Amino acid sequence: MPMDGLMVGFVARELDEALRGGRIDRITQPERDTVILVIRAGNENKNLLLCASANNARCHLTSSKFPNPLEPPALCMLMRKQLLGGRVMSVRQVGGDRIIYIDMDTIGELGDHESRRLVLEIMGRHSNLMLLNGEGKILESAHHVNMEMSRVRQVQPGLSYNPPPEQDRLDPWEMSPEALNEKLNNSMGQPFAKAIAGAIRGLSMPTAREIAFRVTGSLDQWPGDLAAGCEKIVELFRRMPGMVSPQVEYGDSGEAAEVYPFAYLSGNIEGQKEFPSLSRALEAYYGTRDQQDRLRQKSASMVRLLKTHIERCEKKLALQEEELAGAARMEEYRVMGEVLNANLYTLKKGPAEVILPNWYDPEGGNITIPLDTRLTPSQNAQKYFKKYQKARSARQVASEQKEKTLQELDYLEGMLLDVGKCVGESELEEIRAELVRTGYMKKNTNRRQQRSLPQSKPYRYVSADGIEIWVGKNAVQNDRLTLDSPADCMWLHAKDMPGSHVIIRQEGEIPQETLRQGAMLAAWYSKGQRSSLVPIDYTRRKYVKKPSGAAPGKVIYTHQKTAYMTVEEKELQEIQLLES
Repeated sequence: MPMDGLMVGFVARELDEALRGGRIDRITQPERDTVILVIRAGNENKNLLLCASANNARCHLTSSKFPNPLEPPALCMLMRKQLLGGRVMSVRQVGGDRIIYIDMDTIGELGDHESRRLVLEIMGRHSNLMLLNGEGKILESAHHVNMEMSRVRQVQPGLSYNPPPEQDRLDPWEMSPEALNEKLNNSMGQPFAKAIAGAIRGLSMPTAREIAFRVTGSLDQWPGDLAAGCEKIVELFRRMPGMVSPQVEYGDSGEAAEVYPFAYLSGNIEGQKEFPSLSRALEAYYGTRDQQDRLRQKSASMVRLLKTHIERCEKKLALQEEELAGAARMEEYRVMGEVLNANLYTLKKGPAEVILPNWYDPEGGNITIPLDTRLTPSQNAQKYFKKYQKARSARQVASEQKEKTLQELDYLEGMLLDVGKCVGESELEEIRAELVRTGYMKKNTNRRQQRSLPQSKPYRYVSADGIEIWVGKNAVQNDRLTLDSPADCMWLHAKDMPGSHVIIRQEGEIPQETLRQGAMLAAWYSKGQRSSLVPIDYTRRKYVKKPSGAAPGKVIYTHQKTAYMTVEEKELQEIQLLES
C-alpha cells in the first residue's frame, strides 16, 4: 500500500509540522525525477526528498546521501533561482488524493514577496513534480507531457496547471456517513473491501481491507447494518490522524514488504516493526528498492550488450568446433596419400577407387581410397597431401581461435555476473569503465554520467566465529581486494568459472566453520550460484599471483585445496552482512 491517498495524508501532516516556516538553503537533483530540498527548520537541516519515478514516487525526509551530476538539470537550476532563501508556508494533501502541494513564500529579483508552489503527483507511471508560479502556471516539471502523449492533460512550461481529472469518489477526510452509504449501496455484490476502495478516493486495496477488517472483523463480509458501518468508517477516518504509529512489515526473507501509517491488524502483525517517524519508515521501505530499480534501469543496456556478445561468442564457438570436427580427418588424408605414393607403380589412371593394403592398420587390413578419375595416381596422392596440410592448418587456426573465444566468453560471462552483484552506482561505473577499456562499450560523453563517484567497496560479512569475510563485487574490485590483503589470509574462488574473490581476513589457523562459510560465499557469488557441488579452490593469499598484462580479476595460484559446496539461500542468510 505504499504512498496511497491515506499514506500521503499522513506524510503531508508530518512534513507540514516539521518544515513549516523553514528556509530553503540548498537544492540538488540527483536523478531526472528526484529533487532534494535542504530546509533549515527547528535549528537543524532537514533533507526533503521529492521523487516522481514511475515505480517509487514518494515524499519524505531523508538521511541518505545522493551523488549529483556535474551539471545540474534545467529543473534544478530553475528551482535554485526561484526557491533558494524562500520559506515553506505549508505542506498539504489535495482532496484525499495522491497529490501534495508545498507552498512557499520567496523573494523576487526586486525584493518583493512572491508565492511559489511545488506539486508532487504520485500516480504510478504518470507521476510528476512541477514548479508553479503565483498564478498557477507551470515554470518547469520533471516530466513534460505534450499533445501527442496525452490529449486530456498537457504538462509544459508556460501552461496553466490543471490537476488530474477528479474521480467520482469521496474525499476520505471530508465525507459524510450518508454520502458513503449512498456510494456503497451502488456496489452491493462486490467484496466489502473492494466496494470501499471504489467509493473512497486514493485508497489502495490493503488499506481498504484494513478498514473493512476494523469495521466488520472480516476482509470481505458486509456489515449487517450498512448505515452503522458507514458511521464507523467515517469515525475511523476522523480518529486516524491521532493513530500515527509508522510500521514496516517484513517478509520471511527479511525484505521490507509493506509500509503502513499505523499497525494494520489485517496484515502480518508479527512481521510489523514500528519506526519513530513516517519518513524513517518510508526510507526503510523505499531505500534499497529504489536503488535496485535505478540500477536495473541503468544497467539494462549493459546487460543487453553483454548478452549480445555472449550469443555471438557461442555461435562463433559452434562454428570453430565444427571446423575442428572437419579437421579430424586429416590423419586419414595423410594415410591415403602415403599408401597411394607407396603403390604408384601398381596403379593406373582411370579407376574411381582402389583397395590397397594399409600398413598403418595394426590388424593388417585394407583401405579403400576414392580417386579422381581425371587425375593420375601421383596427382591423387598429392591431392590427399594437400587436404592433409589444409586440415592441419585449419585445426591449428581453429584451435587457437577456439581458445580465444573461450577466454572472451569467460570474460563476458564474468562481466555479466558482476553486473548482477552491483548494489551501488560506483560498482556499475567500474564495470562500465572496464568494458570501455576493452572496447565493448563507447566512452560516455554525457557529463551527467561523469560525476565523481566514491570507490566501490566489497561485501563485508562476519562468520559464526566473528571473523570478517570480504567478497569482491566485480573484476576490478577483485584485484584490489586480493592484492591489498595480507599474505597469510585465506583466498577462495570458484574453480574454472567466473566468480568473486573471497578473502577470510585472518592470518594463521582458520576455524572450520569460518572456512565453510567463506566457501559458501565463493560458491554463491559465482556462475555456479544455484548449482550443486560447486568446486571451490582455497589457498593462502601469498600463493595468488597476477600475471603481467592479465585482465582485471584474472590470477594464477598454487598450493590450493578444493571443497565442493551446495549452497541454500537460507544458510547464506545466516552469515551476518556488515556492509553491502
